[in-house]
Amino acid sequence: MVRIGVLALLWGSGFLWIKVALNHGLSPVQITVSRCVLGTAVLIGLALAARQRLPRSVTVWRHLAVAALLCNALPFALFAVGERTVDSGLAGVLNATTPLWTLLIGLAIGVERFAAARIAGLLLGFCGVLLIFAPWHAHASWGAFALLGAAASYGAGFVYMGRWLTGRGTAPIALSAAQLIAATGWSLVALPAAGPVRVDSTGMAAVVVLGVFCTGVTFYLSYRLIADEGPTSAATVGYLLPVVSVALGAAVLDERLGVRVLAGMAVVLLAVALTRRTTPARRLVAQQLDHGTDRPVWSLSQNRQIRLK
Repeated sequence: MVRIGVLALLWGSGFLWIKVALNHGLSPVQITVSRCVLGTAVLIGLALAARQRLPRSVTVWRHLAVAALLCNALPFALFAVGERTVDSGLAGVLNATTPLWTLLIGLAIGVERFAAARIAGLLLGFCGVLLIFAPWHAHASWGAFALLGAAASYGAGFVYMGRWLTGRGTAPIALSAAQLIAATGWSLVALPAAGPVRVDSTGMAAVVVLGVFCTGVTFYLSYRLIADEGPTSAATVGYLLPVVSVALGAAVLDERLGVRVLAGMAVVLLAVALTRRTTPARRLVAQQLDHGTDRPVWSLSQNRQIRLK
């Protein structure tokens, strides 16, 4: 439980550090580049310490480039863009819709199966999103669309990785490091649009914490949690992230979420729980995965588990 709590705190605090970095002079592109570079440095160091080699296959690197765009460079940038006009707590709440997007995309391309509970969860989840968005209000922020775009990008990336990056024979930490190397390349393409650097010491500290701890270290902790306790235990962290982001936003930045947004968050989390319901046969597979009879497939960007049929 201690490791789950630490992981949820580090992972969920990322939205706070993005907001602090924005408030203290960094642009979305600068945040994205710094996060990718620092996270890459941490993971390369951990891979070297564990004597894990980066992949050598051109095919694997090609798939990593796509995964890095969908699961790192693009959502990292979209979260920073969205948080220019949206509170960090609400960003964490909207990030909780990622499993719904993953399921929706999986159903659309035929790698997930239709089930009544899952469809009900999808419909309920997007009702929760509407409740959070409140598009009928004139003050509804367009930044929220960027945040939803980031969550949808994660969903597409997880489906892609489940299809093309599993069972490639590369150790997880090295594969994660390689993906962030590719993400760094994508983010550097946008560097000319980053604008002048006008950051103060607080902004620098925020982006260092974001890159080192909320990106690099969380990858490693997630890997260790999956290896030691199984993917089901690790997956529970996802339910804590919006709670952490809302609590930190309120405590540190004095953000306030109304009853409508909190109700929407509850609806989204309930919907995610519905979409994760399994049949007895699928539950048996999950137990086998947890006890090491097969290798879990997990996200290399935010370390969310993906199980393939």
